[in-house]
Amino acid sequence: MNATGKIVEARKLIDAARFEGKRVGFVPTMGALHAGHVSLIRRAREENGYVVVSIFVNPTQFGPNEDLSKYPRTFADDLEACKAAGADLVFHPEPDEVYPAGMSTTVSVAGVTDPMEGEHRPGHFDGVALVCAKLFNIVGACSAYFGEKDAQQVRVIERMAADLDMPVEVVRCPTVRDADGLALSSRNRYLEREDRRRASSLPRALRSVEEGVANGERSASVLLDRARQLLDADAVDYFEIVDSSTLQRVATVDGPVLVCGAIRLGVTRLIDNISVGGAR
Repeated sequence: MNATGKIVEARKLIDAARFEGKRVGFVPTMGALHAGHVSLIRRAREENGYVVVSIFVNPTQFGPNEDLSKYPRTFADDLEACKAAGADLVFHPEPDEVYPAGMSTTVSVAGVTDPMEGEHRPGHFDGVALVCAKLFNIVGACSAYFGEKDAQQVRVIERMAADLDMPVEVVRCPTVRDADGLALSSRNRYLEREDRRRASSLPRALRSVEEGVANGERSASVLLDRARQLLDADAVDYFEIVDSSTLQRVATVDGPVLVCGAIRLGVTRLIDNISVGGAR
């Protein structure tokens, strides 16, 4: 396995693999890898001849009061995880390699960025879109693998790639969960014991909507009222039922929807979602 922090070197290695006729799979990450990331790398390995993993804690997607400086950085362990999962190249640039002095270009995606995370983290998705646009340009034509835990982010990236005619196939992969249902996240390691216990209320609330729909309830307000009773109201940033494609709130569940939530426990903010009512 190769590793480099330089764009020129990464391109040389990827271009050489592509010249050999290998299909490229790409897994963008911010490091602090867990079993969810590993599942993405393994799927990329199964479906491609050459697998690239990026490890880059992207400063442009963090707000002024968010946890950029505290975001976990476990590079040595991450390299081992990438190697064990079958990565061929780890691209791990420094911020000034990705954002050189004088850079003034921005990327903004309208519509799907507006609700939920867009309301609570202004500018977040501009940073996500910018770094993904840059990474896609560095890696080139590829299949890019993203976990559905970040469902809104996936739709933002899909929209950007389609609108800009990027030669990128965005592959959605299932959320990986702990035994109690909590979605795996690099931020889970921040949770104190009691907060970790309370965190499991989020997947329980999501599942309660799924169960309600299965039992015939279609009113979003009724489903949400029941689900929110499982959550500590003071901890909730949002808990919504939205159209699976547009991410706009729905009044009635009469097609594929996402049930999405974000909660704060101590210093830790967690997000999660499930799909209800059919394929996405």
